[in-house]
Amino acid sequence: MRRPTVFSAFGLTLAVVTACSEPIQSPKPVAPPAPNDTSSSSLIALNPDPRSGGATTVFDAGPGAFGHPAPNLDAAALARHNAGDDAFGNVFVASTGLGPLFNNTACEACHVGDGRGQPPADGVSFLTMLFRASVPGTDAHGGPNPAPLFGGQLQLLAIPGFTAEAKAQVTYTDSVDHFGDGSSYTLRVPHYAFQGIIAPLPGNLLTSPRVAPVNFGLGLLEAVPEATIRAHADPNDADHDGISGRVNVVYDATVQNYIVGRFGWKANVGTLLHQSAGAFNGDMGITTSFFSEENCKGEFPSCADHSPEITDQTAADVAFYTETLGVPARRNISDPVNLLGEVLFRGIGCGSCHLPTLRTGVLAGVPSVSNQTIHAYTDLLLHDMGAALADNRPDFLASGRDFRTPPLWGIGLVQTVNGHTFFLHDGRARDLQEAVLWHGGEARNARERFKALPAFSRNALIAFLNSL
Repeated sequence: MRRPTVFSAFGLTLAVVTACSEPIQSPKPVAPPAPNDTSSSSLIALNPDPRSGGATTVFDAGPGAFGHPAPNLDAAALARHNAGDDAFGNVFVASTGLGPLFNNTACEACHVGDGRGQPPADGVSFLTMLFRASVPGTDAHGGPNPAPLFGGQLQLLAIPGFTAEAKAQVTYTDSVDHFGDGSSYTLRVPHYAFQGIIAPLPGNLLTSPRVAPVNFGLGLLEAVPEATIRAHADPNDADHDGISGRVNVVYDATVQNYIVGRFGWKANVGTLLHQSAGAFNGDMGITTSFFSEENCKGEFPSCADHSPEITDQTAADVAFYTETLGVPARRNISDPVNLLGEVLFRGIGCGSCHLPTLRTGVLAGVPSVSNQTIHAYTDLLLHDMGAALADNRPDFLASGRDFRTPPLWGIGLVQTVNGHTFFLHDGRARDLQEAVLWHGGEARNARERFKALPAFSRNALIAFLNSL
């Protein structure tokens, strides 16, 4: 005989039926409880499908979970994926085009295990983190205005015989606040300091710290139709729910036109080919025909224009590699605590931006990611995240307070793959609970509802996130 396990939290009761010999059957979909629901019972609209990436899903929860090719690749696509994997892991040196100024020596050096970077433990070694740079105004395409001499990104390393642009350091202070039950929590507030080495930094320099994001699932996000992204936008908050998702429109160097941005912490990149070629150039000083100027042009004579250091095909193969990485499956879907966490996640309003489900369209040349139902937990839109998280650096249509909703799939495996639990754009959050508590702006109401939950319910919501 199956017996219900009953949980009560935040004015709602969730009954979950379990059985020793068979999996839990998901309840019939109903509307999630309103944030202020005080009715005696509510049920979760549970998606029982563990395939977060549709047919690209891989069932590995170990250290290699983020690095598998999508299982639905044909032989030709797998061969190209592997070629991109080789290029992604290639370590550059001065004789193969590295620098002269750079932030790291290989794509894989920042995206370890195709996973997530972190801030430096010693405060100074920014090996999986970088700093965008600009000054007020825009460039010729409406993007960030490069800082005189320093360009669009601070280069913290240099090959022998050259000098890095700057030194960076991060220190933290504590900010203490309280949950609704009176228990306290502490957030760490980052403070960045820069010292110009080749020249004084501009007094009006704008910087944005950014840790390397995960690589998997990017082709699926690239395949989400522009119309779908726009349909979820609500720039004027017409439905009066306090959420005003906005589209970023960016200039893409690979198509030489303006398109919807969907990658990067501010949705400031539109295609993975642009992302790949741009990272080669900005992070390693490797030129292609798309980005033919060295990132140190004007600083040293040897930074003058020259022929590309890698072929466009290599950049395209790396883009294809990231397009065709498999997505790790969701885990422990039937766990009663995770079920409670999901109803709370939706009930307090997190799902308004972190949309559980999207449908991809057709991505030319990448059938493996086309026409898939995916569970990325993002709307790919910009949202005002409040003053506390603001980097105060505009990027095309993104303001200094705006960030793109990051996908949540696989987030519970970062500890396993990368050995840490640092989250948000600069890794300031030391765990997922701190990441939630940093939310402000449009997410302020959801944060306050989270703070009002009893401890068991807060833990259940975090357990749900760890199951993704």
